[in-house]
Amino acid sequence: MEINAYHHNETQFDYFSENYQRFQDDFYRYSNLKIPLAFLEDELLRMMSASTINYFRIPKRHSLDHRDHTFVFNVRTDARNRLIRIYHYQYHYFD
Repeated sequence: MEINAYHHNETQFDYFSENYQRFQDDFYRYSNLKIPLAFLEDELLRMMSASTINYFRIPKRHSLDHRDHTFVFNVRTDARNRLIRIYHYQYHYFD
């Protein structure tokens, strides 16, 4: 199944970094979603990649403090394979 030219193996989070651990911590600190982050990761990456944006938002109806929360990433290409884009978590803010 191909959706908006998204290629699963070409887009990924930097899973083995402190940034990713900080992203997980921030996500669970603010999210009220009943679905674990592990099950949402592919959809988040697909959405950001297809939209060519470097952030996603948890709307206030799905946050613990009833605020919109935005998670911002820096997107880099892998030095060994220029087809792979890696999303490095930068920061979070709320509206």
